[in-house]
Amino acid sequence: MMIISRITLIIPLFLSFSLHSTAQETDTVKVFKSDPRHQKLVAFIPGAVAVTYGFVALNSNWFRKLDYHIYEKLNERHPGYHTAADDYMRYVPAAAVYGLDLLGIKGRNNFRDKTALLLISATLTSGSLQILKASSNRMRPSRLNDYSFPSGHTAMAFAGAEFLHQEYGESSIWYSVGGYGVATATGILRMYKNAHWFSDVVAGAGLGILSTKFAYFIYPSIQKMVTGKKTSNFTMLPVYQNQAMGVAISGKF
Repeated sequence: MMIISRITLIIPLFLSFSLHSTAQETDTVKVFKSDPRHQKLVAFIPGAVAVTYGFVALNSNWFRKLDYHIYEKLNERHPGYHTAADDYMRYVPAAAVYGLDLLGIKGRNNFRDKTALLLISATLTSGSLQILKASSNRMRPSRLNDYSFPSGHTAMAFAGAEFLHQEYGESSIWYSVGGYGVATATGILRMYKNAHWFSDVVAGAGLGILSTKFAYFIYPSIQKMVTGKKTSNFTMLPVYQNQAMGVAISGKF
């Protein structure tokens, strides 16, 4: 019951944040209708909230107590739990996009563009993960190493789920439900295996979602830059920091 009550306290915080954002949108509804890019920026809020939760949990005793409480409950019910399913499930949502394409169910983009989008998302996800894991130094529940924050498996799964949602969400909500369901199950299994804390999984989910959303947000500008049809507002450069490779993106939003 304690875990339910604590999680229940978190939900109103998220709702109040969303309501506050909605109130601000009311005053600028005309601007949002006239500029679709502003509408896309609002879609970043859930992922940003999840990542913020993870960062807060790194230094908050209250959230760390929640991490430990969930860890203890999972170990009480399933001590020594082990499975390799999560190692494969993280790829399922992204693979489903190509599976549906092979079945003749066309998505939002053609094969070339969706592959480019997936590569951008994967680069953003993996680069961010390497930097954050190396800098946070959080010990895993299993004490295997100090690369616990954020959850890489969860980030990859949710990046793929958002990829599936972007490509097929408008065709049927069940594609999105299925993708996010598999991603959620992946995160849960990571906790059952004592590979990650609850806040690691939440942050990983947010990071994966943001990476794919950002890939779709900047891709039109990248297309223009590559094809030379129009000068792009974005610049992409490879970066190397703390023994981690990544991509630095700058531009006007």
